[in-house]
Amino acid sequence: MNRDMLSRRLARKGFNVLLAVDGQQGVDMTLAETPDLVLMDMSLPVMDGWEAARRLKADGATKEIPIIALTAHAMAGDREKCLEAGADDYDTKPVDFKRLLGKINHLLGS
Repeated sequence: MNRDMLSRRLARKGFNVLLAVDGQQGVDMTLAETPDLVLMDMSLPVMDGWEAARRLKADGATKEIPIIALTAHAMAGDREKCLEAGADDYDTKPVDFKRLLGKINHLLGS
């Protein structure tokens, strides 16, 4: 539900949104589509977001694509754990859309 709501709000702001339902599909889709930015839920089935981010940053074709980690984990050290996995930024769920949009625009240089 959060994924669908967020994708609709981003589409209304003019973003072309691709959705993956698990980490492996997210990695595969990123390799195939080379998006400008990835919003990565860290609690994904099949392959979690931490592993998916590590794989994307380890691949020469995708290592420059910014990743924003989205997670309900807001404990001390969680932000650092996401950044160590390869995320360029971090945000907590539930998502504050205005704050997230600011992070997206910053990473896209817009």
